[in-house]
Amino acid sequence: MVTETDLRLGDGRTLHVYDTGGRDRLAVFWHHGTPNIGAPPAPLFAAADRLGLRWVSHDRPGYGGSTPLPGRDIASVAADVAAVADALGLDRFAVMGHSGGGPHALACGALLPERVVAAVVGAGLAPYGAAGLDWFAGMVPAGVASLRAAVAGRTAKEAHETSGAVYDPEFTPADLAALHGGWSWFDSVVGPAVRGGPGGLIDDDLAYVHPWGFDPVRVTPPVLLLHGERDGIAPVAHSGWLAGRCPDAELRRYPEDGHISVLRHAGTALEWLRERADQASAR
Repeated sequence: MVTETDLRLGDGRTLHVYDTGGRDRLAVFWHHGTPNIGAPPAPLFAAADRLGLRWVSHDRPGYGGSTPLPGRDIASVAADVAAVADALGLDRFAVMGHSGGGPHALACGALLPERVVAAVVGAGLAPYGAAGLDWFAGMVPAGVASLRAAVAGRTAKEAHETSGAVYDPEFTPADLAALHGGWSWFDSVVGPAVRGGPGGLIDDDLAYVHPWGFDPVRVTPPVLLLHGERDGIAPVAHSGWLAGRCPDAELRRYPEDGHISVLRHAGTALEWLRERADQASAR
């Protein structure tokens, strides 16, 4: 069962928060993709329950019930997560992000290292302009066009979103099977996000291609990177770059998976999270 509440922040903003509860469980903060609302991943509830995990999440600013924050960078999520954790009485926790949620999970690892015990990133992005990475290589044309508009700035990005251009993620057959099967859950988080207008998506895309506000080398908690080699939305080279930059990172590549189907390995990733958290508590 998911409890939803609104948290009023010191700057006057509101965050819409989700919590599956369980005071004695390890909290895992879920960081959603673009464009999604922040409801935690129902397809992983059974695995989380078996492992004694508690899902906590929030709509990023501009999505769902959370106040917009134009000009936000990736790093800004750390303060919001800390505020949610404080409100719930959580000292230490893990983080997990998919797609655009990946950089936000890494931000928590970099900026809240004393609180984050471990991080999982599925199909995430590397920083734009990362040295030695051809950032757009292997990305589907619609994604390149959308993110190049963001590189050009807010005015260009807003114009792109109102131009009638159709975003085609070019999902792989494995992705489509996942979306029509166990991960049809995405319908419940994408629909409400896009009905609210493009504001959250615009702010997300601008944040991805502008300075993140932290360097992944500062992500000192252990990180598990999951990536499908057929991913054309966030190419696998992005996780390869992150694996070489984060100090304690493991990369698991899946030759037959794409952007969505890689999540079929998320259950084993949760087992990894549980193990790392137990190791941290034993020290």
